[in-house]
Amino acid sequence: MANDSCLRRVALGATLGASIGGAVGAVYGTYEAVRYRVPGLMKIRYIGQTTVGSAAIFGLFLGAGSLIHCGRSY
Repeated sequence: MANDSCLRRVALGATLGASIGGAVGAVYGTYEAVRYRVPGLMKIRYIGQTTVGSAAIFGLFLGAGSLIHCGRSY
């Protein structure tokens, strides 16, 4: 039972991190695409790459943090 709860916590942390990272990545990607004057449809690709990359990295770190905290008992 405790292992299932730990797995749920890690999954929730990764999901939450991915959603926050995706939102921040979309805002940052849009800012960078406008700042560097990325042409035409390349803006969509640039924003998408930034969004997915940020979501993956932040989701990984928040999932790992949840895994580290899972073993501690307070």
